[in-house]
Parts: sequence; C-alpha cells; structure tokens
Amino acid sequence: MQLRIGNGYDIHRLVPGRPLILGGVRLEHPAGLGLAGHSDADVLVHALMDALLGALSLGDIGTHFPPEDERWRGADSLELLERVMALVAERGWQVLNIDTVVVAERPRLKPHIAAMRAAIASRMGLVPEQVGVKATTNEGLGPTGREEGIACHAVALLHQP
Repeated sequence: MQLRIGNGYDIHRLVPGRPLILGGVRLEHPAGLGLAGHSDADVLVHALMDALLGALSLGDIGTHFPPEDERWRGADSLELLERVMALVAERGWQVLNIDTVVVAERPRLKPHIAAMRAAIASRMGLVPEQVGVKATTNEGLGPTGREEGIACHAVALLHQP
C-alpha cells in the first residue's frame, strides 16, 4: 500500500456584506462579517482541497479553479471539493483521513463542528470519524487575532490500495 500526505493552508479577509461559510455551514459572525473571495470563500474547504491536491502533486485550487474564471464566481466550495475528490479517485487514491484547524477569534465554532464534519464527510464519501475539524484562536495576535480574517490549516492522508 502506498501512502501520500498533503498539507493545505488558506486565509480570507473578513468583510461586511458577505456570508460566513465554514466547512459548508453558514454561520453568523457577531459583527455581521463574512469572508471575501471569488467563490464562497470557505477557508476550511479551500485548505482541505489544497491538501488533497498537494498529496498528489496536482497543484493548488488556484490552478484548478482560477479566480479570474467567471465560472467559479460565488461557487459552493463543497461542489469544488467533489471535483477534487473525482481527481483523487481517477488516479486510484482514497482518503484515509483529513484533519483541519480553523483559526478565528469569532464566532465560536465548537457548536458547529459536528455539522461541518458531516457536511465535508458526505461530499467526500467518508464517515465523520475520518474528518477532523478543530478550532482555535490566535490570542489576539496577527491578522486573525485582530479579526481581519479567518485562516485554516489542513492535512490529508491518502492511500492507494
């Protein structure tokens, strides 16, 4: 059995007038902010897609879904994740597990983690036990600590049976 691991990272700016979507779940930010981006700007799913693509040396999400391509304007990141999973399957690989860490001061994510895990798992053909979603703050430090944005780190472990 062959194994591959991929690492992903994404960060998006918090702005007024945009929805806040993380892990495919729409949340309410206490200040009414959402994430800026060409698609729905779901940093959790974007970091995860980069981890999957990186594990197979397939570039990054900007290569597959370039922001200058109007087809992806407002795109649902979970639908893009399904496309990435099709690339994984076409190459004969399967996901063993994924793990993510969302870095955000607000909103509190703990009440939403189960829904995020379920949404991601269903789009990846996994069970929620294969999907790790954790949340932390940056203790007021840096752009995420100042609530200028939300970031996410992701790792994906793939195997080829």
